[in-house]
Amino acid sequence: MATASLDLLYSQIDVFPTFSPPQPTPSTALTSNDPTPQLCSLLRELVSAQDRQTGLLEEFVGTFTNSHRRRIIELGLWKISNPDLAEYCKRAAKKLERIQNDLLSSITEEIVGDADGLLESEFGLSEFVDRFGTKFLQVNSLLQILTQLGNAPDIQIPPHEIPREY
Repeated sequence: MATASLDLLYSQIDVFPTFSPPQPTPSTALTSNDPTPQLCSLLRELVSAQDRQTGLLEEFVGTFTNSHRRRIIELGLWKISNPDLAEYCKRAAKKLERIQNDLLSSITEEIVGDADGLLESEFGLSEFVDRFGTKFLQVNSLLQILTQLGNAPDIQIPPHEIPREY
């Protein structure tokens, strides 16, 4: 009985070293159900769709790269115009990062200490979000801005190419 159930788990596959498709005879040439032309047509459509998708991706990458490059140049020009402020932003970001870490530590301690109370009561969860949510989001936003400004890249632009607003 065990041998019969094992036989059901296995099947035999015959592999032939060469394969030659059957050649249509003149009598079957008109009524052949050969899927090759349909398959070729579908493959052409697939390649065409992939070409369109590749074109769209290249356009997206170009747009993203251009906007990123423009942003880097703007930050670099800002740093050239405000070197002292850029250094202050860098220092402030380091201090604000410590503040953010302390705030995050307080948040996690509160969650670990009273997770059941936060889940059981809508009031408890609302109070928690009111107490920490807005403050943490604002500190995080300030930290991102200060970090970007403090770490603006050093760029070399000839003076005649600097836009007038800088």
